Amino acid sequence: MSKALVIIPTYNEKENIREIIRAVFNLSKPFDILIVDDNSPDGTAQIVHELQTEFDNRLFILNRKEKQGLGKAYLDGFEWALARQYDYIFEMDADFSHPPKELVNLAETLEKNEADISIGSRYNTGRINVVHWDLKRILLSYFASIYVRLITQIPVKDTTAGFVGYKRQVLENLDLNQVEFVGYAFQIEMKFKAWKKGFRIKEIPILFTDRVRGKSKMRGSIISEAVIGVLKLKWKSIINKL
Repeated sequence: MSKALVIIPTYNEKENIREIIRAVFNLSKPFDILIVDDNSPDGTAQIVHELQTEFDNRLFILNRKEKQGLGKAYLDGFEWALARQYDYIFEMDADFSHPPKELVNLAETLEKNEADISIGSRYNTGRINVVHWDLKRILLSYFASIYVRLITQIPVKDTTAGFVGYKRQVLENLDLNQVEFVGYAFQIEMKFKAWKKGFRIKEIPILFTDRVRGKSKMRGSIISEAVIGVLKLKWKSIINKL
């Protein structure tokens, strides 16, 4: 068993799932994969089960009965990973928006003890490294990250990033049962709570490419949750200090 686990949540990803799994397993560094599938009606889980015969003891799947949100998928994945003693746990999308080859850089950052959390960042070079997004979505994402930094003072430029690596002790020291949010705000909440506990965060520049196959899961309610969620996180941190 590898010391590193990549958690990939899925819902209707049959167009991408074979390719993303093979891309991770073809990397120079060994990773295990956990697919967390929300009962995809397109047969995503069945494809994963078929591939398990090829990648025995490296490819795993959690079959959930219904769609419960991205945050809950990752929390279930974290619990699974911690119970199996993985040292490094990574979040990654199934649609190739997160370049699999960059997993090596994220992992080496943790292994060399340069940080406790490594983030595949779209914004930390001073440029917006995004391909195939329209201007409205680019501006929304970019200014959302600025908004989060202004409210929380967290020293992270891509606060909504979903391409993230954690040392196991980070997840062990966060009360995962108290994580509230399910969408963009989940990613912000995890980074903010880890930073408040003193864990070191390092951003690694990546080129983010919007999905080519399959349907985006982005919804307006996810963005609204992030806007309100940031204020709640900041308010609770002030109350806790008092």
